[in-house]
Amino acid sequence: MSNKQLKRFGVSMEEGLLLKFDQLIKTKGYENRSEAVRDLVRDALVKQTWEDDEQMVAGSVLIFYDHHQSDLLQELTVIQHEMHDQVLATTHFHIDHSNCLEIIVVKGKAKDIRTFSDQLISLKGVKYGKFTVSPLASME
Repeated sequence: MSNKQLKRFGVSMEEGLLLKFDQLIKTKGYENRSEAVRDLVRDALVKQTWEDDEQMVAGSVLIFYDHHQSDLLQELTVIQHEMHDQVLATTHFHIDHSNCLEIIVVKGKAKDIRTFSDQLISLKGVKYGKFTVSPLASME
């Protein structure tokens, strides 16, 4: 990005909050505050996109589950087949004797993907689930 495209603005912040922000910047490896602020703004915009039901999004649903849970594998398969138009790929990992990690790559309208993600994550036997999203339109 050239300097011609950059716009400067000031931000006022309480000293304690700024110290914590600077520590976060150091921990995450940002070179400066501007880079960190840009990432925070992008993240906020992605979250807003996720709230727009009609917005096209892509992302992944990560689920960690006990594959011994009665009927769980059958339920996971049925839900994924019902949403086959939105499921781009699935990767399955055997973590140990009882636990599996599955990553499902999805694309579709935010409301449909949200419903799909919620259905999977709320199943009995799913110990942890998370949906990550990215809008398909440019945010710059």
